[in-house]
Amino acid sequence: MKHYKILFITLLIVSSIVSCKQTTSVQENKETSSEAHEDDHAEGVELTKQQFDALQMTIDTLSEKTMSGYVEANGQLEVPPQNEATVTATIGANVASINVIEGDKVSKNQVLAYLSHPDIISIQTQYLSAYNNMVFLEKDYLRQKKLYNEGVASGMSFQEAEAKYISAKTLAAGLESQLQLLNLSAKGIQKGTIYQKVALKSPIDGYVQKVEVKTGQFVDPQTELFEIVDTHHVHADLMVFEKDVALVKKGQTVRFQIQTQPDKDIEATIYSIGKTFEDGPKAVHVHAEIENKSGNLIPGMYIQGQIETSAKKQWALPESALVKEGDSFYVFQATQEGESWHFNQIPVTTGTTNNGWMAINFLEPIAPNTLFATNNAYYLLAEKNKSEAEHTH
Repeated sequence: MKHYKILFITLLIVSSIVSCKQTTSVQENKETSSEAHEDDHAEGVELTKQQFDALQMTIDTLSEKTMSGYVEANGQLEVPPQNEATVTATIGANVASINVIEGDKVSKNQVLAYLSHPDIISIQTQYLSAYNNMVFLEKDYLRQKKLYNEGVASGMSFQEAEAKYISAKTLAAGLESQLQLLNLSAKGIQKGTIYQKVALKSPIDGYVQKVEVKTGQFVDPQTELFEIVDTHHVHADLMVFEKDVALVKKGQTVRFQIQTQPDKDIEATIYSIGKTFEDGPKAVHVHAEIENKSGNLIPGMYIQGQIETSAKKQWALPESALVKEGDSFYVFQATQEGESWHFNQIPVTTGTTNNGWMAINFLEPIAPNTLFATNNAYYLLAEKNKSEAEHTH
């Protein structure tokens, strides 16, 4: 009987030891699993749906973009000299009326203003007198010529009549040319019409850029009264520094922005490269024809441009998707877990940038449908570092 009691007690002790070991093993497995789970998430950043929405996070796959090497070049919008015109007075006169204001679109030969002055009337009366005298002397010249040919009149009389006629004809022609400069009709004056005002007309189609006079103002000859610009031929005039000139060629694409539309890219094609350097800074003029013109392009606008010197298709993400830590660049792979999002940091190498996009290369293969955070990369990095610091403590 004693042997049975000893065996029973021995079995109880062994059973208790095994049970304790199993309990310890299960507990250790649970702790190990929990720590592994925590370590897995400590490598990335977890955002709840509320955090995700508050940060206005955007998620997308990689995009294949045409990434180019480029030369930075700034300048302004210009028009060729033949598409600009200055309207001046050809005679000292008073401005009787002004028919346009700055910004008006005008056609060639459209009246911009009227001038009036006694001298305008005087030149018309001088012309009318000279014209009538020429007509009279022409008849006398023809009569003397006929008599001379018939042998009735002397050669001296014929020559005198011819000289007076040629002189009168020349005077009348000179006065008629002045009338043409004043846009006055010589034929109307020949019929007795005297014009009180003369019209100033636009020499080209375009827009009124400047109005330099006021009604009633006296203007001297050659005074600039109006400036007309034909913006249809506006082009980009860029300054390229000496170190970059060798990279620039005709036919290359230029993308530039204007301050009134900083988010819109305007494209142009280089058609002319200057052959002389401008001083301070040392640079050459590069002219590019604008392809997608709009009515908002005004000569004199400052532009910031990039001249594409090479181009190829590359995988790219917005610059806001990349973050630099130390000497390395990273992006954040995004994975949705229920309503939350998990972001893992992935190292990349970078290439050229173009219009807010950066070419990237991965150190390990990435599936084409992999999702990435396309903004707030620096926020995600800060949260990751914060989480790692808390996990360490």
